[in-house]
Amino acid sequence: MRKVIVNNIVSLDGCYADATGNPLALNMDAAFDQANLDSISAADVVLLGRDSFDGFSSYWPFIADAPEPDDPDAPEARALSEVNRAISRRYNAIPKVVVSDRGGVPSDNAWAQTTTVVPRGAAASWVADAKRNGDGDIVIFGSRRMWNGLLGDGLIDELHLMVSPTVLGDGVRLFGVPADLDRIECRRYDGSPNVQLRYRVLAPRSDRAS
Repeated sequence: MRKVIVNNIVSLDGCYADATGNPLALNMDAAFDQANLDSISAADVVLLGRDSFDGFSSYWPFIADAPEPDDPDAPEARALSEVNRAISRRYNAIPKVVVSDRGGVPSDNAWAQTTTVVPRGAAASWVADAKRNGDGDIVIFGSRRMWNGLLGDGLIDELHLMVSPTVLGDGVRLFGVPADLDRIECRRYDGSPNVQLRYRVLAPRSDRAS
């Protein structure tokens, strides 16, 4: 049976974005990029909520072939690293499924031909069927509200959390439902203060308040 894997960044105090909803408050460095490339390279499908899809599809399709930066040492040049170009190429090719009640993907979206939309009410049944019948991992990036619903339904298999050495104090909480987890791996990256924690989901805790 294929696995559904959530790949998100989180602060030390459990937030995936600051109080304004900005996830860039966290340390999205080269280690974060490499972890995302590893995850999408191992997957056969990317599953996204609509807000994440709209944001990603306005950015990632164009990184692969973007011109080289004038100053390769400028901080913003990391966005056009070989790792990020590889992420862009994989995103462009891999099938994407969007959970949304906002209608179809516009025809002028760069990912229109590789994206399927599933209504929110059908998301759990789609995931359950895909886990039984498909091959390769289903990976989720961002999409916090969507995957928390699937976590509560017992449909998430693993959580890969890149822990940023950041305490926000106030922000958007990553988890909306409780769950019991078992650690698979703790991974460090050379030159980065980030740590990736990988957990197996044992069971949702629907009997407890979130």
